[in-house]
Amino acid sequence: MASFTPISPVKLAELLTEQVRARPGPVVVGISASDAAEPIVLANRVVENLRAAGRPANAVSLHDFVRPASLRLEHGRTDEQSYRSSWFDYDALDREVVSSLKKRQRFLPRLWDEATDRSARAHRMDAADDHVVVVAGPMLLGRALRFDMTVELRMSRGALERRTPSDDRWTIAPLLAHGADVSSEADIVVRFEHPDRPAVHDG
Repeated sequence: MASFTPISPVKLAELLTEQVRARPGPVVVGISASDAAEPIVLANRVVENLRAAGRPANAVSLHDFVRPASLRLEHGRTDEQSYRSSWFDYDALDREVVSSLKKRQRFLPRLWDEATDRSARAHRMDAADDHVVVVAGPMLLGRALRFDMTVELRMSRGALERRTPSDDRWTIAPLLAHGADVSSEADIVVRFEHPDRPAVHDG
């Protein structure tokens, strides 16, 4: 049976920060988690810690790399397969963030505005030699994204049902199905049943 050690949210961010600081840059970190886990909150905490330590860093939300509504909603707003395969533009995330940072030391912080369904009109940012970009969002694992470090905030069906708004509960089934289909684990697995009381896998 897997063993987990309880840790505070502050200590979790500090742990991830130290793991990242030990790696030469540029570095891309993926925090894979459902929206119910609010992974961008943890990503921003890590970025703040890194900047305080003198290392340039930015957080990128997967929700700023959604596909246009005409594509992601082609089969209706609650189509489970579309949510897994057509909702988020993982190819663009790879091209504009992950690969671009490593090959050209540049990255695009935002691609698409989900609220207005228009281009975010963001400009590419130049990155320092030791730059860190922390990407946060659902179902990042199993996408052949070449992250230097991966973190999974793992929630059970019960936790997802407690923390997912009723209008979005249709996403729970595809989230769990994707998690079951991913064969490789993240570098750091965090049990996130209660975000104020996470626990880190001891493996």
